Amino acid sequence: MRLTTTLAAAAAIAVTGAAANAGGLAPVAIETPVVVVDPAPVGGSVPAGYIVLGVLAALVAASGSF
Repeated sequence: MRLTTTLAAAAAIAVTGAAANAGGLAPVAIETPVVVVDPAPVGGSVPAGYIVLGVLAALVAASGSF
């Protein structure tokens, strides 16, 4: 009977110790939120492709008038 009581007490202590450490022993790490900022567009308001297309159209129009 004494062995059963000792085993029961050891089991109760083991379960209590496991439940006490269930949350972990490390401190809580609070991470700062990551904020993504879109950079402002670089350059003018008209894309370069439209300028080249306009220059080519002007050259074609000028060459047809001579």
